[in-house]
Amino acid sequence: MKDVLAQYLREDAMQAILSRIVPEKSGTQSPVTPVGRIEAYLRSSAVVLFMKGSPDFPQCGFSAQVANALRQCGATFTHVDVLEDPALRQALKTYANWPTIPQLYIEGDLVGGCDIVMDLHRSGELLRMLGRVDAVLAEKRVVAPTPAKRAGARS
Repeated sequence: MKDVLAQYLREDAMQAILSRIVPEKSGTQSPVTPVGRIEAYLRSSAVVLFMKGSPDFPQCGFSAQVANALRQCGATFTHVDVLEDPALRQALKTYANWPTIPQLYIEGDLVGGCDIVMDLHRSGELLRMLGRVDAVLAEKRVVAPTPAKRAGARS
């Protein structure tokens, strides 16, 4: 019986099933599955950046650019170093059907990767998005002009 069971346990499908139901052997109370960990991070903060490295020591130029854009906006955000958790890194790519790292989430929704975030930053939209979820320091907040205050608006 043991030999038959060992054969099935080596199959990828069985490993995937078992990895979802067998608790981790760590002392932490983190969710078991990589997807569970992703969702826990997204619930824990309005702005989450999944990146390679940390904002202070990025391990990738794209991650550094996004972290710097968030800092220039005065954003408060949580970062997750995907290099420390290979299973989470792999699951993240399929979680939102986005194949690259970094990935920026606001209020649990994927904003995008480096190119999209940098375009939003250059246009000022990133700062507005962060402001809508109160993730920006007060001195960096943008007040949207009312229609009457816009240049060329008729009274």
